[in-house]
Amino acid sequence: MIQTDAAINPGNSGGPLLDSAGRLIGVNTAIFSPTGTSAGIGFAVPADILNRIVPQLIQNGKVSRPGLGVFIFDDATVRRRLQRTGVLIRDVAPNSAASEVGLRGTKYDEEGELILGDLIIAVDETPIETQADLFAALDKKEIGDSVTLHFLRDGEEMQKKVELRLIE
Repeated sequence: MIQTDAAINPGNSGGPLLDSAGRLIGVNTAIFSPTGTSAGIGFAVPADILNRIVPQLIQNGKVSRPGLGVFIFDDATVRRRLQRTGVLIRDVAPNSAASEVGLRGTKYDEEGELILGDLIIAVDETPIETQADLFAALDKKEIGDSVTLHFLRDGEEMQKKVELRLIE
């Protein structure tokens, strides 16, 4: 999202956000207003994202996104629990690309001891520190593309090639 201080009044959602030269840089989407008025912080979807998703919307009526088939913990939980960055896998969807290559989610053993899942630290050569980094890296890919995931398992760095699939 682009954060802007441009006024976004009722009815402006879906309108253009222009730079000082009149070039389209985004489409107004929402406003955060602590007072409930049209004053506050506005948000717009960047034009480069629109260029990627609008053709899909026109052709298919929906956006198809590539994914791994993993459920992840929020960034604060990872930083607090592990005192490091990366994306910790909470669970792996059955019959997903992630399950086929053997990625592991977080679970408890028979004694109730927590066993942490794989911690994704890079996609191809792009470092992954947060959920946003992971989503941005995958957003640049197409369904069917292969990526090399770099992750930590039990403190050891590993990598696996994963073919991205449709996420619905």
